[in-house]
Order: sequence, then C-alpha cells, then structure tokens
Amino acid sequence: MTAQFPDYLKITRDTLATETAVKLTVVKDMPDVAQHMALAMLQVIVAAEQKGHPATLIVPVGPVDQYPILADLLNARRYSLRDVMLINMDEYLTDDDQWVDISHPLSFRGYMNRKFYDLLNPELAPLPENRICPDPNNVSAIQRLINQRGGVDACFGGIGINGHIAFNEPPEPEQNISAESFAQLPTRNLDLTRETRTINSVTVGGEISIIPWRAVTIGMKEILGAREQHFYCNRIWQSSVIRRVLHGPVTSACPASLLRTHPDVNLTVAEYVAELPDIRLR
Repeated sequence: MTAQFPDYLKITRDTLATETAVKLTVVKDMPDVAQHMALAMLQVIVAAEQKGHPATLIVPVGPVDQYPILADLLNARRYSLRDVMLINMDEYLTDDDQWVDISHPLSFRGYMNRKFYDLLNPELAPLPENRICPDPNNVSAIQRLINQRGGVDACFGGIGINGHIAFNEPPEPEQNISAESFAQLPTRNLDLTRETRTINSVTVGGEISIIPWRAVTIGMKEILGAREQHFYCNRIWQSSVIRRVLHGPVTSACPASLLRTHPDVNLTVAEYVAELPDIRLR
C-alpha cells in the first residue's frame, strides 16, 4: 500500500480489530452473513425471554437477507414474537418530511412487511403496536418508548460507505461536531449525503434520481444506548470502510467509529470484506 493512503488501509485480515474491544467474526459470503444475522437476532430474542422480558431490538433494512431466514426459523420453532418490539432504524421521507408511502418500492416499512412480518405465521408475528418506525412528526417518541421498555437489548445494523450507521450521516466538511456531541444526537429528520444517495442507488438499478433526499433516523444516542451492538458487512466496498471504522480515528466524520466506545460490539463480515482492499485502476 503506497504512502499516500491512510495507514488503516494497510491492516491485514489477520490483524483486523486487534487492539480494539470489537469482537470480529469472518464468514464465507453474503448468504452466510444473512444466516449469522438471523441466528444472532433469534439468540437475543430468546435470551431476553429467559431473563424475563420480551426483547426490544433496533433493526435495519440493509442488510436485508436475514429476514426471510429468521421468519423460517420462527415458524419452524413455533416461536412467538407477539410481545417483541422491533424498532426500524430509519425510513425515507418525502420532500415535506412525511414517510414515503408504504407502497413505495423503496419504503423500508413496506420491505419489513413483505419480507418478514407477512412471512410469519400470523399468531407468531409481533403485535402491530410493536412494529415501530421513527415518526418524522414525533421524533422524541422513540426515546420515550425505549425508556418504557427498559432499554434496547440489541442494535443490529450495517455500515454505510461514509461510515454512517442508520442514517446518521457524517457532518459536512464545513461543520465541526465532536465525537462526544455526535454520540448524543437523538432521533431526527435530516438530509442524506450525496455519498449515501449514490451508493444506495447502486442497489436499485443505479438510478440516483429515485433516491429520496430526506430521511428520518434513529439517533446515535439511542443506538449507542443499546446493551449489545451487532453489525454486519457483506459488500465488497466495505473492505475499506471497516478498516476506517476499526483502526481510523474515533470521529464524527466516521459515525460507525463511535461503536468502539461501546463495551459490547460484534462485527461480522464476509471473507472478501476482511481481505485488504484492492485499490488500483483496472
């Protein structure tokens, strides 16, 4: 790796996450990432029940492939999620800060219905009031709900190309926000960065014009307040991102780096994500 690149890009697979408290797991490929995530979600749900309370989870739409697997596991075991609460990390908004319609092809709420809730046997599915998405018209309701539930058992998620988690976008270059202040940001409505809109367009046919400019997101405060963190990376471009997250500075410029301030963080990546990034012209 040449001198002009950051030192963290030189971190080999064998030394990833060393000198951090992050627990790293490397699995083979994208299907294995999805399987691991489904099993980890089930494990957290069962562990909470064994402790005497229904689980409360913050969950993403991205990664996504874990949900049909989890539905199959729950149906096979006849395991009820009736009182389990799933809080979605985020949702796209219209230009006037309302949820995109649930029928919108990019709606995260719609995806959860199609690929998880509707796949569960109806008697096993979470009650409608336990299927939560942050409300752009009442963003403070999320923290009150979390308090009522006694906290969040675990946060599950992915990591964006600019290091965002949920839609907690890094500050623009002219903004100066300390890591400590950024960690206290609550659920809120915000603009999406150009980087996020661009990479998100890749997964929907490459048409950036259809990606909304606005979103509502669970805040860093609520995410970092979860008792456990479980993050997953299954895209080849995340090879560089995870090195910045694990071995670059802890900074608001890379929101996921703040996970290193949490005492219980699990990061699972595909083998090709763990390998050194191949930075060259082709």
